[in-house]
Amino acid sequence: MRLGINLGYWGAGMDGDNLAVAQEADRLGYDVCWAAEAYGSDAPTVLTWVAAQTERIDVGSAIMQIPARQPAMTAMTAATLDSLSGGRFRLGLGVSGPQVSEGWYGVRFDKPLARTREYVEIIRKAMTRERLTHEGEHWTLPLPEGPGKPIKLTVHPQREHIPLYIAAIGPRNLEQTGEIADGALLIFPSAEHLEETAIRHLRAGRERAGKTMDGFDVCPTVPLAVGDDVTALADMFRPYTALYVGGMGSRKQNFYNQLAQRMGYEKEAAEIQEKYLSGDKDGAAAAVPHRLIDSTALLGPVERIADGMRAYAEAGVTTLTLAPAGFTLDERIAALRTGTEALERAGLA
Repeated sequence: MRLGINLGYWGAGMDGDNLAVAQEADRLGYDVCWAAEAYGSDAPTVLTWVAAQTERIDVGSAIMQIPARQPAMTAMTAATLDSLSGGRFRLGLGVSGPQVSEGWYGVRFDKPLARTREYVEIIRKAMTRERLTHEGEHWTLPLPEGPGKPIKLTVHPQREHIPLYIAAIGPRNLEQTGEIADGALLIFPSAEHLEETAIRHLRAGRERAGKTMDGFDVCPTVPLAVGDDVTALADMFRPYTALYVGGMGSRKQNFYNQLAQRMGYEKEAAEIQEKYLSGDKDGAAAAVPHRLIDSTALLGPVERIADGMRAYAEAGVTTLTLAPAGFTLDERIAALRTGTEALERAGLA
């Protein structure tokens, strides 16, 4: 099992720290460094900045939002980043959510699975550097009865095949991801429930495409906090968990809330959402069960973290992306180093 690092969003007052974390992860031998985007910092700019100041670590978008860009623009960006980084770019895609898609980008959040499938098809075609044509429900290239003509990508990416990941949570999205992508970006992964909530759906998609799970990258992000008081460490992530389970979406459409329900927290997920959406964020955080946090994060001393890593590897994780907690750069760097030590103690390095 390989290790990755997730820098989250840029511009949160820790930009210099984020770069130092990425550079330390590069030095320690981490496999990939991911950057996120929502409605603040964009992922490609951050990844360009990081790639220019690291040597070996891959840089990946987790995610580039599908409603933010036309697919040909995403193909151009991916090819350029792969070329500039010396073949170190990984393209992570996702549909985001209805609030961001419609509120920020003005793109209707309709038929997300079909839109994703077409988006990936166009990117794959563009990357072949053949003249781009496409006829689909969401895109037609070139537009009919106009001056447009089939055009081919002029940038030469470093590699013929840039790894393509999709952020997936729901069963149907997971199955499609297994079918059309090279890897899956997962969030709130519980090793105990991973087969039921994710792996079996990914496997079904791979089988539909005539493939096995061999070579497919199962890549969840897990918070990491080091110390002896596991309860206190878990409490650090209560606001984070409450935000996603309670506030990242509407009452009718919150993918993270639905995931918590599938893991057996139906009553708790409903309470968290009710409190969060009514404005009681502290109450929502207090309502998050300790076990939900503990089972979806790596918390405690190095031996306990090593045990958690073994459980993830046994559940089918191939790249474990860490989001190290810490109020200072020294604390985050120390957590990164603990991650490599734990991987070695687990016998997975």
